[in-house]
Amino acid sequence: MEQIILHVDMDAFFASVEIRDNPALRGKPLIIGSLPGERGVVATCSYEARKYGVHSAMNIKEAYRRCPHGIYMRPDIDKYKAVSGQLHQIWNTYASVAETIALDEAYLDVTQQAGNLEGARRIAMTIKRRTKAELGLTCSVGVAYSKTAAKTASEEKKPDGYYEIPTPRDFVALMIDRDVRSLYTVGEMTAEKLYASGIRTVRDIQEKQDMVVRLLGKQGQWITQLAFGIDERKVTPYRPQDAKSIGREVTFQEDVNQYELLKDVLVLLALCVERRAKRYDLYGNGVTLKLTYYDMKGITRSRITPGCDSAVTIWQEAGRLLDQVEKRPVRLIGVSLYHLAGEEGRQLTLEDCFSDARQRRDAELKARLDALQDRYHLDFAGHLEQIYQADTLHKTVEYMRKHI
Repeated sequence: MEQIILHVDMDAFFASVEIRDNPALRGKPLIIGSLPGERGVVATCSYEARKYGVHSAMNIKEAYRRCPHGIYMRPDIDKYKAVSGQLHQIWNTYASVAETIALDEAYLDVTQQAGNLEGARRIAMTIKRRTKAELGLTCSVGVAYSKTAAKTASEEKKPDGYYEIPTPRDFVALMIDRDVRSLYTVGEMTAEKLYASGIRTVRDIQEKQDMVVRLLGKQGQWITQLAFGIDERKVTPYRPQDAKSIGREVTFQEDVNQYELLKDVLVLLALCVERRAKRYDLYGNGVTLKLTYYDMKGITRSRITPGCDSAVTIWQEAGRLLDQVEKRPVRLIGVSLYHLAGEEGRQLTLEDCFSDARQRRDAELKARLDALQDRYHLDFAGHLEQIYQADTLHKTVEYMRKHI
């Protein structure tokens, strides 16, 4: 094997953490996400809930229809992030390069450390053992020659699984008669296009390469390569600045007609975006406003805003964009920074150069927060830090909606 890659994936991560911390939940259909009767989706669920057809990203109302006796909980993101840090600390010990994909998932290049397949197997088993012993959680590990094959392998024996795909030939043998959806990156819409042309299996992709490329262009070229087990991508450390954007959004439990309320909510969202940008020493060169109307029609509007990382500027630019959109009942609102870059390459703005400009910005933020406190009878003094927690943010926004 020219390269040896592990893909480590936690088993029902959010749900498993909650079950670990509360053993009374073990063996029960636990569903993490929005609560029944609210708007939102399932973040993850226990394997007991999956037996009823519940899965991640499912509308919470559909989840409740399928599993009305389930236990529903909101996610505790801060707790999961803390556990994630412990997980990656264990995993990264055994890799020359680690690529974090999510809180509960990573690619590990263990070519040098393992030396061969047997060595990779020992590393995988050590990771599984330590994850269980030190954190009380199970993970599934795939060992393979490529990232796609490693990810496929980790899914093969879930939960608490282990699987190897040593060569492209082994990958093709495993996948050849499976549905096209089994290939990494082939989503529902792509699969429908392939189905409509009579391409239903990986074998069909191999036999109709030209048709796949005509249908899907560059994506089709990539998919045909995967169908033959070809994936030469390297494990690459994740850098926050490689993300396309940093954003935050909220879904209202009832549609909102009052656009002044939306502007007030943008203040809190802008604070959340500012904090995340500064955590990674990033700034944006543009601000995007996202809206989903009552009829599920979504729109985005953007403005170029060089060197932006302050909540006040994010809020002001998003507010200007909000003034320009069609005024209809809103289901969801979000704001983000895009064209991200690191602070080392940032050009100085007037606020950077002049202390009075920074003071005006700080005064404007304080004025906005004071206005929110007066209008909605909120108390941010000493509690503003909690707004960054997803659950507190949503509760605050709902309180504002009910008391406008």
